[in-house]
Amino acid sequence: MAYESSLTIATVMQDIFSNKYVLPSIQRDYVWDTEQIQDLFDSLMQDYPIGAFLFWEIDESKLVDYNFYEFLRNYHEKDANHIKLIDLKGAKGVTAVLDGQQRLTSLYIGLKGSYAYRLKYRREKNSESYPVRYLYLNLVEDAESETNKYDFRFLTNNEKAGMKGGYWFKVGDILNMTKPKDPEFFVSENLSESFFSQNQIEHAISTLSKLYSVIHTDYTLCYYKEKSSELDKVLNIFVRVNSGGTVLSYSDLLLSIASAQWKKHDAREEIIDFVSEINDIGDKFQITKDFVLKAALVLTDFTDIAFKVDNFNNDNMVKIEERWEIIKKAIKQTVNLVASFGYSRENLSSNNALIPIAYYLLTMGIPRNFVTSRKYRDSREKIKKWLILSLLKKVFSGQPDNVIRPIREIIKNNGINDYPLDKIIDKFKGTNKSISFTGEDIEEHLLKLKYGKSDTLYTLMLLYQPSDFKNIFHEDHMYPKSKFKRRELAKNGVPKDQIDKYLEAVDDIGNLQLLPKIVNEEKNDTDFDKWFNETNRSKNDKTQYRKIHYLPDMEYTYPNFLEFIEKRKQRLKERLIEILL
Repeated sequence: MAYESSLTIATVMQDIFSNKYVLPSIQRDYVWDTEQIQDLFDSLMQDYPIGAFLFWEIDESKLVDYNFYEFLRNYHEKDANHIKLIDLKGAKGVTAVLDGQQRLTSLYIGLKGSYAYRLKYRREKNSESYPVRYLYLNLVEDAESETNKYDFRFLTNNEKAGMKGGYWFKVGDILNMTKPKDPEFFVSENLSESFFSQNQIEHAISTLSKLYSVIHTDYTLCYYKEKSSELDKVLNIFVRVNSGGTVLSYSDLLLSIASAQWKKHDAREEIIDFVSEINDIGDKFQITKDFVLKAALVLTDFTDIAFKVDNFNNDNMVKIEERWEIIKKAIKQTVNLVASFGYSRENLSSNNALIPIAYYLLTMGIPRNFVTSRKYRDSREKIKKWLILSLLKKVFSGQPDNVIRPIREIIKNNGINDYPLDKIIDKFKGTNKSISFTGEDIEEHLLKLKYGKSDTLYTLMLLYQPSDFKNIFHEDHMYPKSKFKRRELAKNGVPKDQIDKYLEAVDDIGNLQLLPKIVNEEKNDTDFDKWFNETNRSKNDKTQYRKIHYLPDMEYTYPNFLEFIEKRKQRLKERLIEILL
Protein backbone atom coordinates (compact mmCIF):
# COMPACT_ATOMS: atom_id res chain seq x y z
CA MET A 1 0.00 0.00 0.00
CA ALA A 2 1.79 3.12 -1.25
CA TYR A 3 1.44 6.69 -0.03
CA GLU A 4 -0.43 8.83 -2.55
CA SER A 5 -0.52 12.59 -3.13
CA SER A 6 -3.00 14.83 -1.32
CA LEU A 7 -6.40 16.15 -2.40
CA THR A 8 -8.28 19.40 -1.88
CA ILE A 9 -11.40 19.32 0.23
CA ALA A 10 -13.49 20.87 -2.56
CA THR A 11 -12.52 18.06 -4.95
CA VAL A 12 -13.39 15.33 -2.46
CA MET A 13 -16.71 16.98 -1.58
CA GLN A 14 -17.70 16.99 -5.24
CA ASP A 15 -16.66 13.35 -5.63
CA ILE A 16 -18.71 12.38 -2.57
CA PHE A 17 -21.67 14.19 -4.10
CA SER A 18 -21.14 12.17 -7.31
CA ASN A 19 -20.79 8.91 -5.36
CA LYS A 20 -17.21 8.39 -6.45
CA TYR A 21 -16.43 7.92 -2.78
CA VAL A 22 -18.62 5.39 -0.98
CA LEU A 23 -18.64 3.45 2.28
CA PRO A 24 -18.23 -0.34 2.58
CA SER A 25 -20.76 -2.15 4.74
CA ILE A 26 -18.10 -2.68 7.40
CA GLN A 27 -18.41 0.99 8.33
CA ARG A 28 -20.61 1.98 11.24
CA ASP A 29 -23.11 4.84 11.22
CA TYR A 30 -22.11 8.46 11.66
CA VAL A 31 -21.60 9.36 15.32
CA TRP A 32 -20.00 12.83 15.54
CA ASP A 33 -21.81 15.72 17.23
CA THR A 34 -21.78 19.39 16.15
CA GLU A 35 -18.95 20.36 18.50
CA GLN A 36 -16.67 17.75 16.96
CA ILE A 37 -17.45 19.10 13.49
CA GLN A 38 -16.76 22.68 14.61
CA ASP A 39 -13.45 21.56 16.14
CA LEU A 40 -12.50 19.81 12.89
CA PHE A 41 -13.02 22.99 10.83
CA ASP A 42 -11.11 25.03 13.40
CA SER A 43 -8.21 22.55 13.20
CA LEU A 44 -8.11 22.94 9.43
CA MET A 45 -8.13 26.72 9.69
CA GLN A 46 -5.26 26.60 12.19
CA ASP A 47 -3.29 24.23 9.94
CA TYR A 48 -3.42 21.45 12.48
CA PRO A 49 -3.05 17.92 11.07
CA ILE A 50 -6.31 15.97 10.93
CA GLY A 51 -4.78 12.59 10.09
CA ALA A 52 -4.34 10.61 6.90
CA PHE A 53 -7.14 8.77 5.14
CA LEU A 54 -7.24 5.20 3.90
CA PHE A 55 -9.03 4.51 0.62
CA TRP A 56 -9.72 1.30 -1.23
CA GLU A 57 -9.82 1.35 -5.01
CA ILE A 58 -12.64 -1.10 -5.71
CA ASP A 59 -12.27 -3.54 -8.54
CA GLU A 60 -15.43 -3.39 -10.71
CA SER A 61 -16.01 -7.13 -10.17
CA LYS A 62 -16.39 -6.53 -6.42
CA LEU A 63 -19.10 -3.90 -6.79
CA VAL A 64 -21.77 -6.59 -7.17
CA ASP A 65 -20.37 -9.01 -4.58
CA TYR A 66 -20.81 -6.73 -1.59
CA ASN A 67 -23.01 -3.85 -0.56
CA PHE A 68 -21.80 -0.28 -0.42
CA TYR A 69 -23.36 2.84 1.06
CA GLU A 70 -23.44 6.50 0.21
CA PHE A 71 -22.22 9.16 2.60
CA LEU A 72 -24.76 10.71 4.94
CA ARG A 73 -25.65 14.07 3.40
CA ASN A 74 -27.97 15.71 5.93
CA TYR A 75 -27.85 14.33 9.44
CA HIS A 76 -31.17 14.19 11.30
CA GLU A 77 -31.17 12.56 14.73
CA LYS A 78 -34.67 11.17 14.25
CA ASP A 79 -35.21 10.71 10.52
CA ALA A 80 -31.79 10.40 8.86
CA ASN A 81 -29.03 8.96 11.03
CA HIS A 82 -28.16 5.81 9.04
CA ILE A 83 -26.08 5.45 5.91
CA LYS A 84 -28.09 4.27 2.90
CA LEU A 85 -27.45 1.46 0.45
CA ILE A 86 -26.35 2.55 -3.01
CA ASP A 87 -26.61 0.75 -6.36
CA LEU A 88 -23.20 0.82 -8.07
CA LYS A 89 -23.94 -1.46 -11.01
CA GLY A 90 -22.04 -0.17 -14.00
CA ALA A 91 -20.15 2.43 -11.96
CA LYS A 92 -16.49 3.04 -12.67
CA GLY A 93 -13.69 4.61 -10.68
CA VAL A 94 -15.35 4.05 -7.30
CA THR A 95 -13.30 4.38 -4.12
CA ALA A 96 -14.36 3.05 -0.72
CA VAL A 97 -13.32 4.87 2.43
CA LEU A 98 -11.77 2.49 4.96
CA ASP A 99 -10.53 5.08 7.42
CA GLY A 100 -11.85 8.64 7.58
CA GLN A 101 -15.62 8.18 7.29
CA GLN A 102 -16.42 10.34 10.32
CA ARG A 103 -14.09 13.16 9.23
CA LEU A 104 -15.23 13.19 5.59
CA THR A 105 -18.90 13.04 6.57
CA SER A 106 -18.32 15.95 8.96
CA LEU A 107 -16.70 18.00 6.21
CA TYR A 108 -19.58 17.22 3.85
CA ILE A 109 -22.23 18.15 6.44
CA GLY A 110 -20.40 21.40 7.20
CA LEU A 111 -20.02 22.36 3.54
CA LYS A 112 -22.96 20.85 1.66
CA GLY A 113 -25.31 19.40 4.25
CA SER A 114 -27.04 20.12 7.55
CA TYR A 115 -27.34 18.80 11.08
CA ALA A 116 -30.59 18.41 13.06
CA TYR A 117 -30.62 17.25 16.68
CA ARG A 118 -33.37 17.26 19.29
CA LEU A 119 -33.73 20.32 21.48
CA LYS A 120 -33.41 19.69 25.19
CA TYR A 121 -36.68 18.70 26.92
CA ARG A 122 -38.57 18.60 23.61
CA ARG A 123 -40.69 15.60 22.62
CA GLU A 124 -38.92 12.91 20.61
CA LYS A 125 -41.80 12.28 18.21
CA ASN A 126 -42.41 15.93 17.39
CA SER A 127 -40.61 16.88 14.15
CA GLU A 128 -40.36 20.49 15.32
CA SER A 129 -38.09 19.31 18.13
CA TYR A 130 -35.33 18.81 15.52
CA PRO A 131 -34.61 22.18 13.84
CA VAL A 132 -32.22 22.01 10.89
CA ARG A 133 -28.87 23.70 11.44
CA TYR A 134 -26.15 24.83 9.04
CA LEU A 135 -22.52 25.56 9.80
CA TYR A 136 -21.62 29.25 10.03
CA LEU A 137 -18.36 31.09 10.61
CA ASN A 138 -18.09 34.48 12.33
CA LEU A 139 -15.89 36.46 9.96
CA VAL A 140 -15.24 39.50 12.15
CA GLU A 141 -14.55 38.03 15.58
CA ASP A 142 -12.49 35.15 16.95
CA ALA A 143 -13.96 32.47 19.16
CA GLU A 144 -14.14 33.00 22.89
CA SER A 145 -12.40 29.72 23.58
CA GLU A 146 -9.16 28.52 25.12
CA THR A 147 -8.60 25.97 22.34
CA ASN A 148 -10.41 27.20 19.20
CA LYS A 149 -9.40 30.35 17.36
CA TYR A 150 -12.23 30.48 14.82
CA ASP A 151 -15.88 30.83 15.82
CA PHE A 152 -17.72 28.06 13.96
CA ARG A 153 -21.29 27.37 15.02
CA PHE A 154 -24.23 25.30 13.84
CA LEU A 155 -27.22 27.65 13.74
CA THR A 156 -30.84 27.41 12.71
CA ASN A 157 -32.15 30.08 10.34
CA ASN A 158 -33.94 31.78 13.24
CA GLU A 159 -30.84 31.67 15.43
CA LYS A 160 -28.72 33.13 12.67
CA ALA A 161 -31.21 35.96 12.06
CA GLY A 162 -31.30 36.76 15.75
CA MET A 163 -27.53 36.87 16.27
CA LYS A 164 -26.35 40.25 17.54
CA GLY A 165 -22.85 41.33 16.57
CA GLY A 166 -20.48 39.57 14.25
CA TYR A 167 -21.02 38.57 10.67
CA TRP A 168 -22.11 34.96 10.21
CA PHE A 169 -21.02 33.46 6.91
CA LYS A 170 -22.62 30.19 5.80
CA VAL A 171 -19.59 27.94 5.40
CA GLY A 172 -21.02 26.02 2.45
CA ASP A 173 -21.11 29.21 0.36
CA ILE A 174 -17.33 29.02 0.07
CA LEU A 175 -17.87 26.33 -2.55
CA ASN A 176 -19.46 28.96 -4.82
CA MET A 177 -16.23 30.94 -4.86
CA THR A 178 -13.88 29.97 -7.63
CA LYS A 179 -11.10 32.59 -7.58
CA PRO A 180 -8.62 33.57 -4.82
CA LYS A 181 -9.88 37.18 -4.92
CA ASP A 182 -13.52 36.16 -4.40
CA PRO A 183 -13.33 36.36 -0.56
CA GLU A 184 -12.14 39.95 -0.75
CA PHE A 185 -14.89 40.87 -3.25
CA PHE A 186 -17.48 39.21 -1.01
CA VAL A 187 -16.39 41.23 2.05
CA SER A 188 -16.36 44.52 0.15
CA GLU A 189 -19.89 43.89 -1.13
CA ASN A 190 -21.43 42.57 2.11
CA LEU A 191 -19.67 44.20 5.04
CA SER A 192 -20.37 47.93 5.22
CA GLU A 193 -17.86 50.22 6.90
CA SER A 194 -20.79 51.93 8.63
CA PHE A 195 -21.46 48.73 10.60
CA PHE A 196 -17.97 47.25 10.95
CA SER A 197 -14.63 48.76 11.85
CA GLN A 198 -11.65 48.65 9.53
CA ASN A 199 -10.03 46.02 11.76
CA GLN A 200 -13.14 43.85 11.53
CA ILE A 201 -13.24 44.15 7.76
CA GLU A 202 -9.58 43.20 7.50
CA HIS A 203 -10.26 40.32 9.90
CA ALA A 204 -13.13 39.17 7.69
CA ILE A 205 -10.98 39.23 4.54
CA SER A 206 -8.23 37.30 6.30
CA THR A 207 -10.64 34.75 7.76
CA LEU A 208 -12.59 34.19 4.55
CA SER A 209 -9.40 33.98 2.48
CA LYS A 210 -8.07 31.37 4.85
CA LEU A 211 -11.29 29.36 4.53
CA TYR A 212 -11.02 29.61 0.74
CA SER A 213 -7.44 28.30 0.83
CA VAL A 214 -8.31 25.45 3.16
CA ILE A 215 -11.20 24.30 0.95
CA HIS A 216 -10.01 25.10 -2.58
CA THR A 217 -6.25 25.32 -2.85
CA ASP A 218 -4.55 23.55 0.06
CA TYR A 219 -3.92 19.87 -0.55
CA THR A 220 -5.15 19.05 2.93
CA LEU A 221 -6.41 15.50 2.63
CA CYS A 222 -3.45 13.12 2.61
CA TYR A 223 -4.32 9.53 1.87
CA TYR A 224 -3.14 6.00 1.30
CA LYS A 225 -4.83 3.86 -1.32
CA GLU A 226 -5.18 0.08 -1.14
CA LYS A 227 -5.64 -1.51 -4.56
CA SER A 228 -6.00 -5.18 -3.61
CA SER A 229 -9.13 -6.96 -4.84
CA GLU A 230 -9.00 -9.31 -1.85
CA LEU A 231 -11.61 -8.02 0.58
CA ASP A 232 -10.19 -10.18 3.36
CA LYS A 233 -6.92 -8.24 3.15
CA VAL A 234 -8.84 -4.98 3.07
CA LEU A 235 -10.82 -6.04 6.13
CA ASN A 236 -7.68 -6.83 8.09
CA ILE A 237 -6.25 -3.44 7.15
CA PHE A 238 -9.46 -1.85 8.41
CA VAL A 239 -9.15 -3.66 11.75
CA ARG A 240 -5.54 -2.50 12.12
CA VAL A 241 -6.09 1.18 11.34
CA ASN A 242 -9.34 1.61 13.28
CA SER A 243 -7.66 1.34 16.66
CA GLY A 244 -9.20 4.46 18.19
CA GLY A 245 -12.71 5.17 19.38
CA THR A 246 -15.06 2.19 19.30
CA VAL A 247 -12.84 -0.67 18.15
CA LEU A 248 -14.61 -3.25 16.00
CA SER A 249 -13.53 -6.88 15.99
CA TYR A 250 -13.17 -8.97 12.85
CA SER A 251 -16.49 -10.66 13.60
CA ASP A 252 -18.18 -7.28 14.10
CA LEU A 253 -17.08 -6.34 10.60
CA LEU A 254 -18.27 -9.63 9.17
CA LEU A 255 -21.60 -9.05 10.90
CA SER A 256 -21.79 -5.65 9.24
CA ILE A 257 -21.31 -7.31 5.87
CA ALA A 258 -23.83 -10.02 6.71
CA SER A 259 -26.39 -7.47 7.88
CA ALA A 260 -26.03 -5.63 4.62
CA GLN A 261 -26.75 -8.78 2.62
CA TRP A 262 -29.48 -10.57 4.53
CA LYS A 263 -32.95 -9.78 3.23
CA LYS A 264 -35.39 -11.03 5.88
CA HIS A 265 -33.38 -10.67 9.08
CA ASP A 266 -30.97 -8.21 10.62
CA ALA A 267 -27.93 -10.48 10.87
CA ARG A 268 -26.28 -8.41 13.58
CA GLU A 269 -29.33 -8.44 15.87
CA GLU A 270 -30.13 -12.09 15.12
CA ILE A 271 -26.66 -13.36 15.91
CA ILE A 272 -26.04 -11.14 18.94
CA ASP A 273 -29.42 -12.16 20.43
CA PHE A 274 -28.75 -15.82 19.68
CA VAL A 275 -25.31 -15.68 21.32
CA SER A 276 -26.90 -14.22 24.47
CA GLU A 277 -29.54 -16.96 24.46
CA ILE A 278 -27.16 -19.92 24.22
CA ASN A 279 -24.68 -18.43 26.67
CA ASP A 280 -27.45 -18.52 29.28
CA ILE A 281 -27.84 -22.31 29.01
CA GLY A 282 -26.87 -24.48 31.98
CA ASP A 283 -24.04 -23.10 34.08
CA LYS A 284 -23.42 -20.45 31.38
CA PHE A 285 -21.20 -20.60 28.30
CA GLN A 286 -18.87 -18.25 26.49
CA ILE A 287 -19.98 -18.71 22.90
CA THR A 288 -18.89 -15.88 20.60
CA LYS A 289 -20.18 -14.27 17.42
CA ASP A 290 -17.11 -15.69 15.67
CA PHE A 291 -18.20 -19.20 16.63
CA VAL A 292 -21.73 -18.75 15.29
CA LEU A 293 -20.47 -17.33 11.99
CA LYS A 294 -17.94 -20.16 11.67
CA ALA A 295 -20.56 -22.80 12.51
CA ALA A 296 -22.89 -21.30 9.91
CA LEU A 297 -20.27 -21.90 7.20
CA VAL A 298 -19.84 -25.53 8.26
CA LEU A 299 -23.53 -26.30 8.77
CA THR A 300 -24.45 -24.79 5.41
CA ASP A 301 -22.06 -27.31 3.82
CA PHE A 302 -19.75 -24.85 2.08
CA THR A 303 -16.57 -26.45 0.78
CA ASP A 304 -14.44 -23.56 1.99
CA ILE A 305 -15.12 -23.04 5.70
CA ALA A 306 -12.26 -20.62 6.42
CA PHE A 307 -13.26 -17.71 8.65
CA LYS A 308 -12.59 -15.01 6.09
CA VAL A 309 -14.64 -12.28 4.50
CA ASP A 310 -14.63 -13.80 1.00
CA ASN A 311 -16.79 -16.62 2.36
CA PHE A 312 -19.45 -14.11 3.44
CA ASN A 313 -20.31 -12.88 -0.04
CA ASN A 314 -23.83 -12.33 -1.35
CA ASP A 315 -24.41 -15.89 -2.59
CA ASN A 316 -23.20 -17.54 0.60
CA MET A 317 -25.11 -15.14 2.85
CA VAL A 318 -28.34 -15.94 0.99
CA LYS A 319 -27.80 -19.66 1.67
CA ILE A 320 -26.93 -19.07 5.33
CA GLU A 321 -30.03 -16.93 5.81
CA GLU A 322 -32.20 -19.64 4.21
CA ARG A 323 -30.85 -22.19 6.72
CA TRP A 324 -30.59 -19.81 9.68
CA GLU A 325 -33.43 -21.31 11.73
CA ILE A 326 -32.13 -24.88 11.43
CA ILE A 327 -28.57 -23.70 12.15
CA LYS A 328 -29.81 -22.08 15.35
CA LYS A 329 -31.65 -25.24 16.42
CA ALA A 330 -28.60 -27.43 15.82
CA ILE A 331 -26.28 -25.14 17.78
CA LYS A 332 -28.75 -24.68 20.63
CA GLN A 333 -29.34 -28.41 21.01
CA THR A 334 -25.58 -28.96 20.95
CA VAL A 335 -25.04 -26.52 23.80
CA ASN A 336 -27.86 -28.14 25.77
CA LEU A 337 -26.25 -31.53 25.17
CA VAL A 338 -22.76 -30.57 26.34
CA ALA A 339 -24.31 -28.74 29.30
CA SER A 340 -25.89 -32.07 30.26
CA PHE A 341 -22.38 -33.58 30.12
CA GLY A 342 -21.24 -31.08 32.74
CA TYR A 343 -19.57 -28.51 30.50
CA SER A 344 -19.77 -24.76 30.91
CA ARG A 345 -17.69 -21.66 30.20
CA GLU A 346 -15.45 -22.71 33.09
CA ASN A 347 -14.32 -26.00 31.56
CA LEU A 348 -15.02 -25.99 27.80
CA SER A 349 -11.60 -25.12 26.40
CA SER A 350 -12.61 -25.02 22.71
CA ASN A 351 -15.94 -23.85 21.33
CA ASN A 352 -14.91 -25.22 17.91
CA ALA A 353 -15.30 -28.73 19.35
CA LEU A 354 -19.06 -28.13 19.33
CA ILE A 355 -19.27 -27.69 15.56
CA PRO A 356 -18.98 -31.40 14.56
CA ILE A 357 -21.62 -32.23 17.19
CA ALA A 358 -23.97 -29.61 15.73
CA TYR A 359 -23.37 -30.99 12.24
CA TYR A 360 -24.17 -34.52 13.44
CA LEU A 361 -27.42 -33.35 15.04
CA LEU A 362 -28.27 -31.55 11.82
CA THR A 363 -27.87 -34.75 9.79
CA MET A 364 -30.07 -36.51 12.35
CA GLY A 365 -32.83 -33.99 11.76
CA ILE A 366 -32.25 -32.43 15.20
CA PRO A 367 -34.40 -34.85 17.27
CA ARG A 368 -36.24 -32.89 19.96
CA ASN A 369 -35.51 -35.40 22.70
CA PHE A 370 -31.92 -36.24 21.77
CA VAL A 371 -30.54 -34.93 25.08
CA THR A 372 -32.83 -37.11 27.25
CA SER A 373 -34.22 -40.09 25.30
CA ARG A 374 -32.87 -43.60 26.00
CA LYS A 375 -33.06 -44.16 22.24
CA TYR A 376 -30.04 -41.93 21.71
CA ARG A 377 -28.05 -43.00 24.77
CA ASP A 378 -25.29 -44.77 22.80
CA SER A 379 -24.80 -41.78 20.53
CA ARG A 380 -24.68 -39.42 23.50
CA GLU A 381 -22.00 -41.54 25.18
CA LYS A 382 -19.93 -41.66 21.99
CA ILE A 383 -20.22 -37.91 21.55
CA LYS A 384 -19.23 -37.37 25.17
CA LYS A 385 -16.19 -39.63 24.85
CA TRP A 386 -15.16 -38.02 21.56
CA LEU A 387 -15.47 -34.56 23.06
CA ILE A 388 -13.41 -35.45 26.12
CA LEU A 389 -10.66 -37.10 24.04
CA SER A 390 -10.57 -34.20 21.59
CA LEU A 391 -10.24 -31.65 24.38
CA LEU A 392 -7.59 -33.70 26.16
CA LYS A 393 -5.58 -33.98 22.95
CA LYS A 394 -6.23 -30.30 22.10
CA VAL A 395 -6.93 -31.20 18.48
CA PHE A 396 -8.78 -27.93 17.84
CA SER A 397 -5.75 -25.77 18.58
CA GLY A 398 -3.74 -24.49 15.63
CA GLN A 399 -5.81 -25.13 12.51
CA PRO A 400 -9.25 -26.44 13.52
CA ASP A 401 -10.47 -26.60 9.90
CA ASN A 402 -8.16 -29.58 9.35
CA VAL A 403 -10.21 -31.43 11.97
CA ILE A 404 -13.68 -30.10 11.22
CA ARG A 405 -13.65 -30.82 7.48
CA PRO A 406 -12.75 -34.55 7.69
CA ILE A 407 -15.15 -35.15 10.58
CA ARG A 408 -17.93 -33.47 8.60
CA GLU A 409 -17.28 -35.85 5.70
CA ILE A 410 -17.30 -38.88 7.99
CA ILE A 411 -20.61 -37.81 9.54
CA LYS A 412 -22.10 -37.04 6.13
CA ASN A 413 -21.15 -40.48 4.78
CA ASN A 414 -22.22 -42.24 7.98
CA GLY A 415 -25.89 -41.45 7.45
CA ILE A 416 -28.47 -41.50 10.23
CA ASN A 417 -26.60 -43.74 12.65
CA ASP A 418 -24.83 -43.47 15.98
CA TYR A 419 -22.06 -40.89 16.26
CA PRO A 420 -19.15 -42.39 14.24
CA LEU A 421 -16.56 -42.32 17.06
CA ASP A 422 -14.49 -45.29 15.83
CA LYS A 423 -14.30 -43.95 12.27
CA ILE A 424 -13.15 -40.56 13.54
CA ILE A 425 -10.47 -42.19 15.73
CA ASP A 426 -9.24 -44.25 12.77
CA LYS A 427 -9.18 -41.25 10.44
CA PHE A 428 -6.74 -39.29 12.57
CA LYS A 429 -4.50 -42.11 13.78
CA GLY A 430 -0.86 -41.34 13.17
CA THR A 431 -1.48 -37.62 12.57
CA ASN A 432 -0.84 -34.62 14.81
CA LYS A 433 -4.62 -34.46 15.32
CA SER A 434 -4.92 -38.00 16.67
CA ILE A 435 -7.23 -38.58 19.62
CA SER A 436 -5.71 -42.01 20.28
CA PHE A 437 -3.83 -42.50 23.56
CA THR A 438 -0.80 -44.58 24.43
CA GLY A 439 0.28 -46.09 27.71
CA GLU A 440 2.88 -43.36 27.95
CA ASP A 441 0.16 -40.68 27.55
CA ILE A 442 -1.69 -42.17 30.48
CA GLU A 443 1.38 -42.61 32.69
CA GLU A 444 3.17 -39.35 31.92
CA HIS A 445 0.25 -36.99 31.46
CA LEU A 446 -3.12 -38.09 32.76
CA LEU A 447 -1.89 -39.64 36.02
CA LYS A 448 0.24 -36.58 36.80
CA LEU A 449 -2.58 -34.09 36.52
CA LYS A 450 -3.32 -31.66 39.33
CA TYR A 451 -6.37 -29.87 40.70
CA GLY A 452 -7.70 -26.89 38.75
CA LYS A 453 -6.44 -27.85 35.27
CA SER A 454 -9.00 -28.30 32.48
CA ASP A 455 -7.39 -31.63 31.52
CA THR A 456 -7.93 -32.86 35.09
CA LEU A 457 -11.66 -32.29 34.85
CA TYR A 458 -11.81 -33.89 31.38
CA THR A 459 -9.98 -36.96 32.70
CA LEU A 460 -12.32 -37.26 35.67
CA MET A 461 -15.32 -36.92 33.35
CA LEU A 462 -13.86 -39.71 31.24
CA LEU A 463 -13.40 -41.91 34.31
CA TYR A 464 -16.92 -41.24 35.55
CA GLN A 465 -18.64 -42.09 32.25
CA PRO A 466 -21.51 -42.68 31.80
CA SER A 467 -22.45 -40.73 34.91
CA ASP A 468 -25.27 -38.23 34.63
CA PHE A 469 -23.67 -34.78 34.54
CA LYS A 470 -26.90 -32.79 34.33
CA ASN A 471 -26.12 -31.50 37.80
CA ILE A 472 -23.21 -29.16 38.33
CA PHE A 473 -20.20 -31.20 39.43
CA HIS A 474 -17.15 -30.05 41.37
CA GLU A 475 -13.65 -31.45 41.58
CA ASP A 476 -13.50 -32.42 45.24
CA HIS A 477 -10.43 -33.08 47.35
CA MET A 478 -11.32 -36.30 49.13
CA TYR A 479 -8.81 -35.50 51.85
CA PRO A 480 -9.74 -31.82 52.41
CA LYS A 481 -7.05 -29.40 51.28
CA SER A 482 -7.83 -27.03 54.15
CA LYS A 483 -6.43 -29.63 56.55
CA PHE A 484 -3.11 -29.83 54.71
CA LYS A 485 -1.18 -27.40 56.86
CA ARG A 486 1.95 -28.40 58.72
CA ARG A 487 0.46 -27.98 62.18
CA GLU A 488 -2.80 -29.77 61.20
CA LEU A 489 -0.97 -32.67 59.58
CA ALA A 490 1.33 -33.13 62.56
CA LYS A 491 -1.69 -33.00 64.83
CA ASN A 492 -3.29 -35.81 62.74
CA GLY A 493 -0.32 -38.12 63.16
CA VAL A 494 1.70 -37.43 60.01
CA PRO A 495 5.48 -37.88 60.56
CA LYS A 496 7.42 -34.64 60.21
CA ASP A 497 9.67 -36.02 57.46
CA GLN A 498 6.62 -36.84 55.27
CA ILE A 499 4.76 -33.52 55.51
CA ASP A 500 6.37 -32.05 52.37
CA LYS A 501 5.22 -35.09 50.37
CA TYR A 502 1.71 -34.62 51.75
CA LEU A 503 1.62 -30.95 50.74
CA GLU A 504 2.86 -31.83 47.26
CA ALA A 505 0.31 -34.64 46.77
CA VAL A 506 -2.86 -32.99 48.07
CA ASP A 507 -3.78 -31.59 44.60
CA ASP A 508 -2.90 -34.87 42.84
CA ILE A 509 -5.60 -36.46 40.67
CA GLY A 510 -5.39 -39.40 43.03
CA ASN A 511 -7.01 -37.23 45.70
CA LEU A 512 -9.77 -35.87 43.43
CA GLN A 513 -13.30 -37.08 42.83
CA LEU A 514 -16.34 -35.65 41.07
CA LEU A 515 -19.17 -34.71 43.40
CA PRO A 516 -22.44 -32.89 42.75
CA LYS A 517 -22.11 -29.26 43.77
CA ILE A 518 -24.58 -29.55 46.67
CA VAL A 519 -22.94 -32.70 48.07
CA ASN A 520 -19.51 -31.11 47.81
CA GLU A 521 -20.66 -28.01 49.68
CA GLU A 522 -22.17 -30.18 52.42
CA LYS A 523 -18.96 -32.19 52.68
CA ASN A 524 -16.96 -28.97 53.08
CA ASP A 525 -13.71 -29.70 54.96
CA THR A 526 -14.89 -32.81 56.81
CA ASP A 527 -12.15 -35.40 57.28
CA PHE A 528 -12.53 -38.01 54.55
CA ASP A 529 -12.72 -41.08 56.77
CA LYS A 530 -15.45 -39.49 58.88
CA TRP A 531 -17.41 -38.26 55.83
CA PHE A 532 -17.10 -41.60 54.01
CA ASN A 533 -18.40 -43.61 56.95
CA GLU A 534 -21.24 -41.20 57.75
CA THR A 535 -22.35 -41.01 54.12
CA ASN A 536 -22.15 -44.74 53.45
CA ARG A 537 -23.68 -46.52 56.44
CA SER A 538 -24.01 -50.06 55.09
CA LYS A 539 -21.30 -52.37 53.80
CA ASN A 540 -23.04 -52.46 50.44
CA ASP A 541 -23.06 -48.64 50.25
CA LYS A 542 -19.37 -48.53 51.02
CA THR A 543 -18.59 -51.14 48.36
CA GLN A 544 -20.66 -49.29 45.77
CA TYR A 545 -19.04 -45.94 46.56
CA ARG A 546 -15.55 -47.43 46.31
CA LYS A 547 -16.44 -48.92 42.94
CA ILE A 548 -17.80 -45.68 41.49
CA HIS A 549 -14.89 -43.59 42.76
CA TYR A 550 -12.07 -46.13 42.28
CA LEU A 551 -11.21 -46.20 45.99
CA PRO A 552 -8.93 -48.80 47.61
CA ASP A 553 -10.48 -50.76 50.48
CA MET A 554 -8.59 -49.32 53.44
CA GLU A 555 -8.87 -46.88 56.31
CA TYR A 556 -8.87 -43.30 55.04
CA THR A 557 -6.85 -41.82 57.87
CA TYR A 558 -4.19 -39.15 57.47
CA PRO A 559 -1.24 -41.50 58.13
CA ASN A 560 -2.55 -43.66 55.22
CA PHE A 561 -2.81 -40.73 52.75
CA LEU A 562 0.27 -41.45 50.61
CA GLU A 563 -0.59 -45.14 50.39
CA PHE A 564 -4.17 -44.17 49.50
CA ILE A 565 -2.92 -41.95 46.63
CA GLU A 566 -0.73 -44.67 45.14
CA LYS A 567 -3.40 -47.37 45.33
CA ARG A 568 -6.11 -45.12 43.91
CA LYS A 569 -3.89 -43.95 41.04
CA GLN A 570 -3.28 -47.59 40.18
CA ARG A 571 -7.04 -48.11 39.93
CA LEU A 572 -7.40 -44.97 37.83
CA LYS A 573 -4.62 -46.23 35.56
CA GLU A 574 -6.32 -49.59 35.05
CA ARG A 575 -9.59 -47.92 34.18
CA LEU A 576 -7.95 -45.43 31.79
CA ILE A 577 -6.18 -48.28 30.01
CA GLU A 578 -9.52 -50.05 29.69
CA ILE A 579 -11.21 -46.93 28.27
CA LEU A 580 -8.42 -45.64 26.04
CA LEU A 581 -6.38 -48.68 24.95
